[in-house]
Amino acid sequence: MPEKMNILVTGGAGYIGSHTVLQLLLGGYKAVVVDNLDNSSDVAIKRVQELAADKGSNLSFHKMDLRDKPALESLFASEKFDAVIHFAGLKAVGESVQKPLLYYNNNLIGTITLLEVMAAHGCKKLVFSSSATVYGWPKEVPCTEEFPLCAVNPYGRTKLFIEEICRDIYGSDSGWKIILLRYFNPVGAHPSGYIGEDPRGIPNNLMPFVQQVAVGRRPALTVFGNDYSTKDGTGVRDYIHVEDLADGHIAAVNKLSDPSIGCEVYNLGTGKGTSVLEMVAAFEKASGKVPYKHNAIQHLLTLKFHWSLLVADLEMQRLFMHQQQKQNAN
Repeated sequence: MPEKMNILVTGGAGYIGSHTVLQLLLGGYKAVVVDNLDNSSDVAIKRVQELAADKGSNLSFHKMDLRDKPALESLFASEKFDAVIHFAGLKAVGESVQKPLLYYNNNLIGTITLLEVMAAHGCKKLVFSSSATVYGWPKEVPCTEEFPLCAVNPYGRTKLFIEEICRDIYGSDSGWKIILLRYFNPVGAHPSGYIGEDPRGIPNNLMPFVQQVAVGRRPALTVFGNDYSTKDGTGVRDYIHVEDLADGHIAAVNKLSDPSIGCEVYNLGTGKGTSVLEMVAAFEKASGKVPYKHNAIQHLLTLKFHWSLLVADLEMQRLFMHQQQKQNAN
């Protein structure tokens, strides 16, 4: 049997990272997680190992900050990695506006250090967890990968700058194979409920906020805006289940074996927009009443920013088709 691929997952103790690591293990990969646990917990790692059952032994964890170059060098010297999935980074838009230097320091320097160490050790296959925030305020929807890039906050700019760094690296050395994945709103959890999204402090995303209201941790959900040009007046976003997103990252890892890959971009989404009130109604149907109140004055985001990435569904299919073809060939 061929040797298991060994994948380094940065930020693998986080929400999307932990689900991706589990899917990697179940798919027969070995996974090494590095995470500084700034907004996550090693409990997620332990639970992933338990969910993976006998394949949990193929997971190892290192508490590490990517800016610690000697530690990262030591890790790469001790293990050979076939590819890297890069999730690690601060991700709260509001906080990034208040603390831009923190975001530039953590996200950019951490990524540059990672890329330097990867290059030094001959590991030149990367899947980068980017974001649809790189599109800024698009003039039309749906967004395609060819849309102009114009991030409008420090968090989004760190994602955009990292994308540009990746394009420059490939331009200077065609030995690199890089896939940049852009997506809006991951939701959901593993069917067991054993891992999921449980952010520290006040949630920045709709679903964990609704969940905390439902269990009584917070009194009510505030819905910002009720006069958008949608059927219920609330903003619309493209929500993608976290397990589908995890599968998308693994499909991207497999696609890196395609000789034609250089530095490629894919949107990941469902192609279906869901409004805030539709999301609340769906949650109420499953778990009971969720108190909410409208704040019609403060509009945090425009409708265009909330709309779906219709093309993403097609790109995800393309990734999965390659993955399936590879599995069938084996």
